Order: sequence, then structure tokens, then C-alpha cells
Amino acid sequence: MTISSRFAGIGLLAAGLAIFPLLGPNAFVYDLAIRTIINAVVVIGLNLLFGYTGQISLGHAGFLGLGTYASAVLATHAGWAPLVALGIGAAGTGLLAFLIARPILSLKGHHLAMATLGLGIIISIVLNNETQYTGGSDGMSVPAFAIGQWQLRGDRNWYLLVSALLLIAVWAATNLVHSPAGRALQAIHGSEVAARVAGIDVTSVKVKVFVLSAVVASVMGSLEGHYLEFATPDSAGFVRSILLMAMVIVGGMASIVGSLIGAVMLTVLPQALSAFQGGETIVFGIILVATMIFMPNGLVPTVRDRMARLQS
Repeated sequence: MTISSRFAGIGLLAAGLAIFPLLGPNAFVYDLAIRTIINAVVVIGLNLLFGYTGQISLGHAGFLGLGTYASAVLATHAGWAPLVALGIGAAGTGLLAFLIARPILSLKGHHLAMATLGLGIIISIVLNNETQYTGGSDGMSVPAFAIGQWQLRGDRNWYLLVSALLLIAVWAATNLVHSPAGRALQAIHGSEVAARVAGIDVTSVKVKVFVLSAVVASVMGSLEGHYLEFATPDSAGFVRSILLMAMVIVGGMASIVGSLIGAVMLTVLPQALSAFQGGETIVFGIILVATMIFMPNGLVPTVRDRMARLQS
């Protein structure tokens, strides 16, 4: 991908995000768009870890939940400013990810999957059981996001904030994957042995991308908590982790555009299928299975490969 095509893609995304409010969306559509964008940013970080580096994570929602509850607990019980709580949550999540990265990422295949799954379950159990701080399964309220005396309220303002963060995430991720560091990620995905022979510090690179994806999830988890003004352990649950992984796989692994498409599909599709009145889960599952059968590499890579074959 050339530099001009990268800027063109980001420009198209920015234009789409800018046009959306002009269409006059109601509160429900704004809410759906904000949730989609939050998922998209988290999925971009997860795609760097899973799609580009080949390190599966079945507990990634745990990092998102840590960010949510860091903002909820520190702002509610300790009276910290939301922005400070968000920063402390991101730093704490990054430190946790750094400490566990080496032992966890030394595992391969289903062992790595089970280890990350166990991590997510542990975080979820802690959030459910520490009721004096988290409210347990009933959840807890989260103060509105504020900087000083200014509070961020209203769907339009939240949409503008998360849209700006999405553009930053896409720009940063696109530049990363086309840099020497990004090529190191893809080399590790191809063969760790070959990457080591080529002089890549495989362990260091895997730790860095693991910490990066965890911090991204934590920041977006904090913002999601402030946006909803409520936190529940479901945000860190197994189902959320699987949904995030499904967004990567359906949209396309090792594809930033695929991350966006996957987040849009799996956030919007359940709402679009709600007309089936109870059958939406079945229809949703059929669509996912069909996607995996006919497009095992994900939607975007499959379409891109077929277009390339047609042009050759």
C-alpha cells in the first residue's frame, strides 16, 4: 500500500465520519454508532496482536473491563478526576499486561488460548466478587467524563470524541503495520524461528504488541464506562471477548479495514436482526458460520484477493 493510498483511505473514513451527523441520526442511531466505534478501536488493537502477530487472546475483554472499573472505582470511591482515573487505569493495565506477557506469550496454540481465557475469567470473577468496590453483578454507576468544570455530555459530543480517536487509531495502526516494526509482527506470525534467524527479538516484539493492545482496550473501556455512566462485569466477560475475536476474524485478520468492517457488522447486525423476534441469535450464527465457510480469511482479505485475481 502506497503512502497516498493510505492517506486516501483515512480521508474517506474521515469524510464518512463527518457526514454521519449531517444525516440527522436520532439518539438510538447515535448510540449504535458510538458503540460501534468503541468496538472498532479495541478490535484494531486486538488485530495487531492476533491478526498481524498470530497471538490469540480469548480474554481481551478483561483489559477493557479493567479500564472501565478503574474509571468507575477511582472516580466514585476515591474522588479522582475521570481523566486521571483513565490514565491510571491504562497504566495499571499496561503494567499487568507487561508482567504476564512473557510467561503467557511463551505458550503456543491452544495453550495460549486457554491461558488468556483464564486471565479473562479471573478478572471477571474479581469484578463480580469485590462487591464493596465494584457493586458485584449489579454493577455500579460511573461519573460523567469531565475535565475540570467541563463535562462531556450529549450523543453528538461523544460521537465526535470517539470518531477522533478512531481516526488516530487507524492512522497509527496503518503506519505501524507498514513500518519495520509492523513487518516484524508479520514475520513472527509467519514463523517465529525464521523471525529469530532474521535477527528479530521475537519475545520483545510480542510483549510490546500485547501491552499496546491491552492499553488500547483499557482506554476505550474507560471511555465506554463514562459514556454509559454505568459499569457491569459483563464488559469483561467471556462473551465480550469472543465477540471481539469474532470481529477480527469476520472482518479479516491482518487488515485494519477488516477491523472496521468486522466491528460494524457484529455491532449493527444484532440490531438489524431484532425483527426476527427471538430468532435473531440463530440467524446471526448462520451468517457467522457461512462467512467462515466461504470466506475463511475474513471478508476484506477474501474480497481483496478475488479482485486481484480478476485484474491479473
